[in-house]
Amino acid sequence: MNVFNQLSIWLSFQLSIIFLIGIPVSLFFWSIKKRNKAVNRLLSIYWKISLLFFISLLLLIGKYDYALVITNISTLLMTISVWFWNDINDELSEYDFSYALTTTTKVWRWSVTFISFNILIQSLLNYSCFSSINSALCEIWLQPSSNLYIFIKSLFNFFFGANFTQPIAKFLGLFSLLIYSLGLIQWSIIKLPKSGRNSCFSKNE
Repeated sequence: MNVFNQLSIWLSFQLSIIFLIGIPVSLFFWSIKKRNKAVNRLLSIYWKISLLFFISLLLLIGKYDYALVITNISTLLMTISVWFWNDINDELSEYDFSYALTTTTKVWRWSVTFISFNILIQSLLNYSCFSSINSALCEIWLQPSSNLYIFIKSLFNFFFGANFTQPIAKFLGLFSLLIYSLGLIQWSIIKLPKSGRNSCFSKNE
């Protein structure tokens, strides 16, 4: 793996922290303050979907072989979730450029899309890491989760007085993945056929 590729992967994860976590947190509280139901509903759905991204980070900490596959699925689902809803899209299109909240939301949606496809392209350039994240060539993909591992390890030790290890991270990640998958299947079978691409944000107080 050349230096340019390593730098690109590192930069992709740094940008993901900003655009997949930092900015949506700000937008969520901003939408609450402005009482904008459409943006608030969009962000509420986004956070539910983005749980898979955090699960993938746990699997990267646990060095699960297919963790990179889960990471790519999570970012693609996050991208779909911010564009999928017809009623939200129609509502956002009614605001002009001068309304800062919706303009920022639109820019953020494109940023999420760019980051998602950039991570996918980087992954395809290192396609062997899809099934063998523990190989020497794939070490760069594990580095971004190392700081999170240190943070969780400190919290785990503080609250439970126990050591948070990589096998524990792998177990928690796989268990969470199972629960998430069951929830996604339930939504796809029960709720999606009823509501379609309507988020029903106008019905939510």
